[in-house]
Amino acid sequence: MRVTMLFLGLLGLFMAPGLASYNINVNDNGNEAGSGQQRVSINNEHNVANVDNNNGWNSWNAIWDYENSFAATRLFAKKSCIVHRMNKEVMPSIETLDALVKEKKLQGNGPGGPPPKTMAFSINPNQVDDLSQFGTNIAGMCQGIPTYVAEEIPGENLPLYSEKCYDANILWILNMSFCRTSEEQF
Repeated sequence: MRVTMLFLGLLGLFMAPGLASYNINVNDNGNEAGSGQQRVSINNEHNVANVDNNNGWNSWNAIWDYENSFAATRLFAKKSCIVHRMNKEVMPSIETLDALVKEKKLQGNGPGGPPPKTMAFSINPNQVDDLSQFGTNIAGMCQGIPTYVAEEIPGENLPLYSEKCYDANILWILNMSFCRTSEEQF
């Protein structure tokens, strides 16, 4: 029995690096700026990153599916899911995200380095009927809740949306805003 347990323990030790999935907690000092606690999980085997932001009613969960080039953010306060194409010129690669998260954790969970990049999205008010087009990871997260597609807003058009946005800031790396016009409801 002990030999079996020792074998299983050693097997787990050698298999873990191959799975390349782990969690890193990143806390905002004193919960300033309302970001709460974030947990980042990166799974290199499936080419997916997951960010959970726990901040009461303003909590959200994001999946970046690098294989399908789509990302989704589930906004708990809005009881909805927003899907958008990944802009690979602005959003970090999975390898870069991995390195940045490790670096931020080693620096004591505080901001530092260059300012975060900013992205803003306009939410289409029409609900998505077929989630399978975004891949199984996003379909699984958004299943059963209203889901909308968002398109990236060029910087010069952002003032049209400024008061109707919901922010999802990823660590100190990327600030994302999901916006609607006054006529749209989501």
